[in-house]
This record gives sequence, C-alpha cells and structure tokens, in this order.
Amino acid sequence: MQIDLFSTFMFAFITTFSPGPNTISSHAMGLNYGYRRSLPYFFGIATGFFSIMLISAALATFFQQVMPRMVSFLTVAGSLYILYLAYHVLTSSYAFSQTAVKPLGYSNGLLLQLLNPKVIVLGLTVYATFLKDMSRTPINLILSALCFTLMSFSALSTWALFGLGLSRLLKTEATRRLVNAVLSLLLVYTAARMLLALI
Repeated sequence: MQIDLFSTFMFAFITTFSPGPNTISSHAMGLNYGYRRSLPYFFGIATGFFSIMLISAALATFFQQVMPRMVSFLTVAGSLYILYLAYHVLTSSYAFSQTAVKPLGYSNGLLLQLLNPKVIVLGLTVYATFLKDMSRTPINLILSALCFTLMSFSALSTWALFGLGLSRLLKTEATRRLVNAVLSLLLVYTAARMLLALI
C-alpha cells in the first residue's frame, strides 16, 4: 500500500502548528525574552519531540510484528482522537497569555514533551497508521523523526517570532471561525482516509 503523504503532512502540520502546550509557551517566551534567549527551551522541546517520535516508531514496529491486530485498534483510536482534535480546533477561542513567564530552559522543554499527550498521540498515530507501510530501516526511522521534529521546530519559531500577530489575527471572530473551520475539515478528511484504509 502506498503511503498517503498528503494526509500524513496535513495531520502533522495541523498538530504541530495549532495552539497547544508547545506553541503557546513558545509564543509567551518569544514575547517576553526574544527568539535568541528562547532557543535553549526550543532545543529542549526538539530533543524531546525527536525522542518521542523514535519511541513511537519502535512501538508501532513492535505492534506490527508481534501484535498486528493492535495496528487496527490504533488506527481507529487515532481516527477518533483526530475527530476529537477537529472538534476542539473548531470550537477553540485561542486564549493567549502575554504576561511575563519565568525563563524556561533546555530541561523545561525536554520535560514538557515527555508529559505532552499531544506529541505522544501524534507519534503513535503517524507511525502506526500513516507510515505503517514504510520500510522500518534505522535510516528511514531517523529521517522521518527528524522531518517531524523540523516541522515542530518551525512551528515553535513561527509562534515565537510572529505570535503576537497570529494571536491578534485569531482573536478576530470572522478569521478565527474561518481558520478553525478549514483546519477542522482537513482533520476530518484525514480521519476519514485512515478509517477507509481499514476497509
């Protein structure tokens, strides 16, 4: 079966760029301390994100080889999570904090990923469903995890550098509804493609 790169990209893009613990904290750090002073925190997030992706790839590979029925379960569970995420995005009001926060460092960013369910579910969903037919060579796993990490780092940088403008844009009711609707529909499309692949 051919890998659905479009659905994979859309799911990863929306999950990493939409407001969550990583992007909102990066937004606050960028506003209060500037991009350069925030980099250690971002590198901590990137290290943790990359590690979670590799662990997720290893777990997905284990399930495929030892418990293949688990892949179908993860596909359904992942689809339901994406639909939940679509609803959350559709109804989100994006409350951004611009108050001063304590400077966060490398260890803070690393720890955030280990406790961030959004990243864990992203990793398991991507490797157990979207990339289940990818050859599980070490180089493929490392390169794919690196690609997702670079996408996440791009999201952090975007929110740190342009967070004020983005938050103001998303506070406009008409714009917020339009952005939410488009992102939600793309997530619903992604979930539908995942479920159809099981048939």
